[in-house]
Amino acid sequence: MEIDKPNTGKFALSYGLLLGALSVVFALMLYSLDMHFQGGMMVIGVSIILTICVIVLGMFQFRKANNGYMSFSQALRIGVGIGLIGGIVGILFNQLMAGVIDPDMMEKAMTYQKGVLLETTEMTSEQVDAQIESGKKFTTPSMQIAFGLIYSVVSSFIFSLFPALILKRPETIQ
Repeated sequence: MEIDKPNTGKFALSYGLLLGALSVVFALMLYSLDMHFQGGMMVIGVSIILTICVIVLGMFQFRKANNGYMSFSQALRIGVGIGLIGGIVGILFNQLMAGVIDPDMMEKAMTYQKGVLLETTEMTSEQVDAQIESGKKFTTPSMQIAFGLIYSVVSSFIFSLFPALILKRPETIQ
């Protein structure tokens, strides 16, 4: 009798949805603090830590379900899959946030960014306005979705490399 092998896609979907749910909760926390449009190193740091933790958890659980074995490629598939599914959920929620929950979010972000640029650089107000104006073409929903998907796949691949190298334990053929 052959034992069913666990499916990497199932783990990627399950833990990707978990990552997406955690991302939505984090976004709602930022929204409740009126910080959802600011970004910054702390927000990026927390997002990266959440992503890495969920990717590692998904890899551990897959290896556990696979009798302690996991190849490097299986680990990468799980990690990138988790990042992609979590990214899709996060992107959809961001579109809901920008379109329904807080339609002024992009305008708030532009105003905030203008203030930061004026404070931290030696740019004139006209130069800052020109830079903000040139960046507006990247704030359309289609561009946000495209860049969000690319970022999700590339970052989850990078975040999966080190844990995949550490956690891999390929089956030995006897």
